[in-house]
Amino acid sequence: MQLNDLRPAAGSTKNRKRIGRGNSSGHGTYAGRGLNGQLSRSGGGKGAGFEGGQQPLAMRLPKLPGFINHGRVEFAPVNVARLEALFEAGDVVDAESLVAKGVIKHEYIPVKVLGDGQLTKALTVRVDKVSASAQAKIEAAGGKVEEC
Repeated sequence: MQLNDLRPAAGSTKNRKRIGRGNSSGHGTYAGRGLNGQLSRSGGGKGAGFEGGQQPLAMRLPKLPGFINHGRVEFAPVNVARLEALFEAGDVVDAESLVAKGVIKHEYIPVKVLGDGQLTKALTVRVDKVSASAQAKIEAAGGKVEEC
């Protein structure tokens, strides 16, 4: 058996109805649309979302309240407890090292270090933002913070 021998099972396929191809086809003159009316016209019929004349659902629902700031910068949060667990004393914590450790997915994601947990190692932290409590804990452990 070869690919050119393959055929659909008998009776599983049907030819499409070719309408508007003359009266001898059985679907000529009005092409199965009847005589008059909205559905007999080209482009006729009701639009998507038409509900028989009642107010459509999309118009009954209220618009969303509030304001969306499209310029908002979303930071990836990293707590000092995570830095304590993943890094050794004297290490530099930056986007590249956080990607290497699997904390964030990409280097271009802005990172903010938060102050949840304890830190006992002196680390050099080079990230986009650092909270005040995290900065106090890093500096108390002998490390330094460089916001870039």
